[in-house]
Amino acid sequence: MPRRLRIALALLVCVALTSGCGSSSDGSKPLVVATTTQLGDFARNIAGSAVDVHQILRPNTDPHEYEPRPDDIQATSKAKVALLSGDNLDNWMQKIVDQAGGHPSVVTVGDAVREHVAGESNGPEASKFDAHWWHDPLNAVAAVERIRAALVATIPEHKATFNRNAAAYTSKLRRLDAGIRRCFDSVPRSERKLVTSHDAFNYFAKRYGIEVVGAIVPSQTTEAQPSAGDVARLVRQIKREKVHAIFLESSVNPKLAKAVARQTDTVADLTLYGDTLGPAGSRGASYIGMERANADAMMRGFTAGKRGCPAEV
Repeated sequence: MPRRLRIALALLVCVALTSGCGSSSDGSKPLVVATTTQLGDFARNIAGSAVDVHQILRPNTDPHEYEPRPDDIQATSKAKVALLSGDNLDNWMQKIVDQAGGHPSVVTVGDAVREHVAGESNGPEASKFDAHWWHDPLNAVAAVERIRAALVATIPEHKATFNRNAAAYTSKLRRLDAGIRRCFDSVPRSERKLVTSHDAFNYFAKRYGIEVVGAIVPSQTTEAQPSAGDVARLVRQIKREKVHAIFLESSVNPKLAKAVARQTDTVADLTLYGDTLGPAGSRGASYIGMERANADAMMRGFTAGKRGCPAEV
């Protein structure tokens, strides 16, 4: 069934239900819809208790495989602001906005990034840029400012709250960036070699001087499938580069990555958060927690388990 038709059917179901569709807002506060887990976390940190945030994607779910739910359409119909990540990661959201019938201010937060980084492209839905811009904390700083400005423009009665919270959160992001940099500066550049489940860490690598050797799925989207030749070339490169670890991703099936690890005698028990935050209670449940966990896992992989990145980073 075409995606547009599925959205339309979901909307019809939503309208038909007399009890509503389970929106996260009871109508007492302004409502903001955020597509990704990262945007949801940013929005909650900026908005505080002044606004209800409806986050569409759930932790450890692949944004490339999202299917619309009635409560997402219902929330979008009532929202003041709809936050999109951009670079085709969540381009399905514009269809939801169109079908929902509301009039939110649509903000593509990824447009605020300092500098786009190229990534592997695959298929008609892929962007020529790596869509995972948030893995540079300074891009997160720019994103926070864009969200703050959007909230002030559409919900001006809470301007002071948004400004105060955004400033406090920005300070935390800058401390995060400085701490991660200190960790990686202690490892020779020749040992900072990254192989992951899919092509999601180009921004992180550029920010912290890491060489991306390759990815099991050589594409920005997990929907792509590597050929036997792709895998064989990567195996040869891992051996040639003397890579210590293959990093799994929390939202990607680990089967192929573990098979490559067995062929190359590398470690495959270190997990990164790539497309999504982790569930409540996990190390990656917040954006700051996610990047701390990623830095720690990479440090352990680069140093063959000798040391990680301190939790207070």
